[in-house]
Amino acid sequence: MSMSSIKLPLWLRLVLIAGVAILASGAGLFAYRYYTHPVTLTVAVGSIDGEAAKAMSAIASELVSTNAPVRLKVIDSGTALEAANAFSAGKVDLAVVRGDVGDLSQAQAVVVVSHMVVLIIAPPGSTIDGMDNLKGRTVGVVGGAANAKIVDALTKEYDLTSAKVAFKNLALTDVRQAIQSKQVSALLVTIPLAEKYLSLVRGFFQLDHKKVPVLIPIESAAAIAEAERAFESFDVPKGTLRGSPPVPEDDLTTLRTSLYLVAQKKLGTDLVTRLTQAIMTVRRNLLREQPIFAQITAPSTDQDAYLPLHPGAAAVYNSTTQSFMDEYGNWIYLTPMILGGFATVLAAAWKFLGIAPFANDGPLDTLYALVRRIRKADTEAELGTIEDEIDDILKAQRAKAAAGDEDAVDATTLNVAAHRLENLIHDRRAILANGLAVTPSG
Repeated sequence: MSMSSIKLPLWLRLVLIAGVAILASGAGLFAYRYYTHPVTLTVAVGSIDGEAAKAMSAIASELVSTNAPVRLKVIDSGTALEAANAFSAGKVDLAVVRGDVGDLSQAQAVVVVSHMVVLIIAPPGSTIDGMDNLKGRTVGVVGGAANAKIVDALTKEYDLTSAKVAFKNLALTDVRQAIQSKQVSALLVTIPLAEKYLSLVRGFFQLDHKKVPVLIPIESAAAIAEAERAFESFDVPKGTLRGSPPVPEDDLTTLRTSLYLVAQKKLGTDLVTRLTQAIMTVRRNLLREQPIFAQITAPSTDQDAYLPLHPGAAAVYNSTTQSFMDEYGNWIYLTPMILGGFATVLAAAWKFLGIAPFANDGPLDTLYALVRRIRKADTEAELGTIEDEIDDILKAQRAKAAAGDEDAVDATTLNVAAHRLENLIHDRRAILANGLAVTPSG
């Protein structure tokens, strides 16, 4: 018996179909869960006071609580420079970096986390009121290596090397001692103009109503910003550091850089779009608890911006996120194809099971099915039975036609089919009479 004539039992075919259905359903569920499961991105962050990591952790927690499609795994790198180094080495997907720190060649901006303002401050009673008065003095740099580019820019612009101005890196815990022991004549700090950081700066000095620190202007800020695009000229508003008496006494010119959340260029556009939307949403929720989050803003969307926007973020800020047809058009076109494919598979399954789901075979199908039985008949009795079945079918169809049933097969077609079967029966009888029939092997 050939393999083509093997027919599996119905129960086995049912088991096979059920198995295929379970596998297909499992694969579909896995694909759905994989597509809808939140994506987790790693973000490097660092600051000398640890506040940057705390702020990003607050954002990460809010993303979880709002069931955002993108989540953040915060990696505290310790300093802004180390965060930038981790990013440039490709160890993380995102980083919170200053525009003037580290290698940002692979970075594209997502949001501006904060603006960082350069403050050069002399202790109360100091006679230093301008950059020229720093000649021969030592300036304490709070933040160390992260402010190296600022120190270089100031040194070049004001020729501080010739003026024998020294810069000394200070840890946060050493600042007050360095001022009190007069190891430094002024401080250079780069901070957001938020109360938390302004209070920190005030705490470096022993202040009372009469003792006020001196803010030193950087009058050449515009020229420095022209040469170093990471910076911009910025005016510190009157009374920012202290309200009464006001410090500064009037708006004061200095430098400013930005603290960015940046993404690797290789991150997908859709992914960064979802990230940007999620961050701007949770920002509103966090404002109630920490006002510093008000400083989270959109980066420059100009084509020649210092740090280019990631296309995914640009889609949000330029309001070019996908329309309904853009977003769901593929599904609209693909759904009929998918349903058609499913119907084809279902029909194949029915055929595999040997079940006719919609209708019984018609009379002609039944007649033609007798051909195989005639050719395999081994006895006269079998042929007689088949002849009786043919007569029954013909009688039933004639009765239908007489009753006006539109489904009745016309007489001519029936007669042609019956005549063919009669010829086959006649030939089979002749074979049986001559003893030429072959009994099929078991």
